[in-house]
Formats: sequence, structure tokens, C-alpha cells
Amino acid sequence: MKGVILAGGTGSRLRPITHTGPKQLVPIANKPVLEYALDDLKEAGITEVGIILGNKGRDEIQAYFGDGSDFGVDITYIVQGEPLGLAHAVGCARDFVGDDSFVVYLGDDLMREGITDLIKDFTSDEYAAGIGLQEVEEPSRYGIVDVNDTGDVIELVEKPEDPPNNLALIGVYVFTPAIFQQIEALEKSWRDEYEITEAIQGLLDDGNRIQSHVVHGWWKDTGKPEDVLHANRLVLDDIEPNVRGTIENDETVRGRVQLGEGSVIEENAVVRGPVSIGEDTVIKSGTYLGPYTSIGDSCIIDGVHIESSVVVGDSEISADRTIVDSLIGRQATITANHDKKPDGERLIVGQNSSLEL
Repeated sequence: MKGVILAGGTGSRLRPITHTGPKQLVPIANKPVLEYALDDLKEAGITEVGIILGNKGRDEIQAYFGDGSDFGVDITYIVQGEPLGLAHAVGCARDFVGDDSFVVYLGDDLMREGITDLIKDFTSDEYAAGIGLQEVEEPSRYGIVDVNDTGDVIELVEKPEDPPNNLALIGVYVFTPAIFQQIEALEKSWRDEYEITEAIQGLLDDGNRIQSHVVHGWWKDTGKPEDVLHANRLVLDDIEPNVRGTIENDETVRGRVQLGEGSVIEENAVVRGPVSIGEDTVIKSGTYLGPYTSIGDSCIIDGVHIESSVVVGDSEISADRTIVDSLIGRQATITANHDKKPDGERLIVGQNSSLEL
């Protein structure tokens, strides 16, 4: 079985962070979102992976992942061009997958439990497709899947007023090549896109069986800044301590901390985990960091209180302020305006920005 990761989206909901880089490389606990998808595929035994790229950010994604050998997989890049919907993106993988069954994974999704059970349970002799589902609290806000007593899919309903259940589509699928015939027959929806749900419904209408698999543990779409911060919190909840840099005073560091090579937590800096700090970063004296905060590579954090936030990297923050629930892009500079009362700040800061607080 092969894997297909969809990474062609423009990331419009994550602007300004995605004005200068692809959303699939936004870090969660200092690892790009798309890398988690690769990890899940590899854990499930899938090492042949096609990554569907759009026009935006494809050079950066290819530069980061290369041929996949550093990540234990073999990557083939497939250019979608302009994003015309999930079904169009899946259709671009036809030559890559050939006659094999394949997994489709949205490149900006995170799942705690991975996809191993979904793949292991799928049998192409019986089913034309399998879809991942999760129970949700407000089913009328989601695409809902009606299933029978054996778990076979009966119908897909988009944001139903009267939901048949609370099982929502979560963006991971297993397909046989039968899906391509359905994609070819699609017309654009009211959103001017080719919808994967319509292709799956086409399989059902033609008499094919579709398997459902309920995914347990959390699942997170990282499409908006608040989603990135929430996902960062969820991932940090599970991290193990790993200190490869220097902590000058163990007494001021508490909880689970990951500290990259070449990084320093100075003597009078206070760090409260869970916290992830990248490589070659300095947490200077007088700083209070954490909990639930990720600081990327090559940063200088000086005299600021940062909590429940993500700093992408290559940034300098020296404002004597409290920054909470914030997403700060690469190469940002944040300094203090000493005429202002030091209240708490909530920020979304794009790349190469300079702020005075």
C-alpha cells in the first residue's frame, strides 16, 4: 500500500503566518505538521509516499523533506497546481499509485493514535474505500457519515440539520483505484471544487461497500492560528524530557522540557514545562517561559513572560511583557515600548515582522 499526503492548500486561514511559507511547515512542538503525517504513515508500514503540492510553498516543502531518506520513506512529489478540491488532488496521484490501494492523509491534520489500525482493518477484496471517523460534540457543523450495524457506510451528509449520528469525517481515507473513475465523473460543486465526499458517495451509489473506522484519541485540523496553538498544547502534553543543550540552573526549570543542541537556559531564567525549545536558542536571565510553549531554532528570548504560545524560529523577543496564546512567525522582532503599561498581549505575528509593545 502507498501513501498520499495532500499538501497543496494555500493556508489562507493561517495568514499572515502563511504569507511567506506553506502551512504544512508550521511547527507543532518544533516539528512541521506534515512531518507528523509522514511519521504516521511510516509507523503503519507505508514507506512509498506521494506528496501532492500546490503552486505555493512547494519549493520549501521539497527542500525540507528532500527524497524522504532522512525520514525513513521514499517521497515522490506530484504537482497539483491550483487547488481545485480534495478530489482533484487525489486524482493527481493516479499514476503514482497505479493498481495499488492507497492511504490519503491531509497534510495539516494531526492524530494522536495514528492510522495503523485503520490500515490494518482495511481489506480491498471487500471494500472500495475506508474512511476515518471521530465522534464530535456538534455534528451539525461537520460532514457526518451514516453507518449500519456492521460499520459499513450508508450515506455521507454535509452539515446536516438533523444528524443521524455524531460520526464526522476527519480527513484520512483508504482507497482502491476504483475512486479514480468516480473522480473523473465529478462536476464542480457550489464551492467551485471537486469534492471527495461526492466521489465516495459515487462509490456507494454504484453498489460498492465502504468501511468506516472510528479513530480514538484526539484529532486536530491545524488550519487556523487557534488550532495551531491547541495542537501544540496537545502534542506537548505527551512529550518526554530531552535535554541536549545547557541548563545553567536546574532549580529554575521544572516539568518536562525538550532543549535542543546548542541552546542555553541561563541561570535566572524560569522554565515551566511542558516546553519545547529548538537548537541554538538562548533563554536569557529574567525570562519566564511556559507552560505549553514552543520556541524554535536560533531565537533570543530576553526578559519576557511567554505562555501557551508558538515562536516559529529565528526571532528575538525582548519586551518586558506577558505574551500569551500567541503565534509568532519566523524572523520576528518584538521589543518593548517602555511608555506603555505592561498588560498581557495576544499576538499573531507574520514572518519578518517588527513590533514594539
